[in-house]
Amino acid sequence: MKKKLFLLWLLSVLSYYTLNSCAFANVEIDKQKIGKVVDEFNGVKVYYNGSINNVSGRNIAKDGYNLGLKYQCVEFIKRYYYQRFNHKMPNSYGHAKDFFDPSIVDGKINRQRNLLQFHNGSPTKPKVEDIIILNWSNYGHVAIISKVTDNEIEIVQQNPGPNASSRATFPLIFKDGKWIIEGFGVLGYLRKNK
Repeated sequence: MKKKLFLLWLLSVLSYYTLNSCAFANVEIDKQKIGKVVDEFNGVKVYYNGSINNVSGRNIAKDGYNLGLKYQCVEFIKRYYYQRFNHKMPNSYGHAKDFFDPSIVDGKINRQRNLLQFHNGSPTKPKVEDIIILNWSNYGHVAIISKVTDNEIEIVQQNPGPNASSRATFPLIFKDGKWIIEGFGVLGYLRKNK
């Protein structure tokens, strides 16, 4: 009986999230707003994208470096690192979740991105300007960590959805010598090797 109730509960939760995302993914999209600045962090602009699947062309830097599809989350973090650190990723393509390679040892270089990679649950605390990688949806999501305290992080993000904020916070827990960012699907974070 308990097993049946649990399975029914699990099915209900999964159905809610699946139907909710399908039914409401494109609600109240202001197409005139697409490409308009909605936020800024350290002088790097965050643009409104409307629907999470919307693409407004490819953003290429003056030197030919591929920044990504306008105004997807990947385009923002690549443009951020390019403008702030003049950083070009060796592999300039891929979905957000491809930015994290689970086979890389915590604190070692992710050669595809030429950045240090830390797993969620690392002994190394996240820092402001790290790239956080989340395993949301089929494509994942990436954002820049904009604030870190001992008990939470704030992220700045592009393309969180048509009605979501460009800022979000997640609890940060230090337990058994490891820093854990609590939240659905947090894989880890990348950092410029200085």
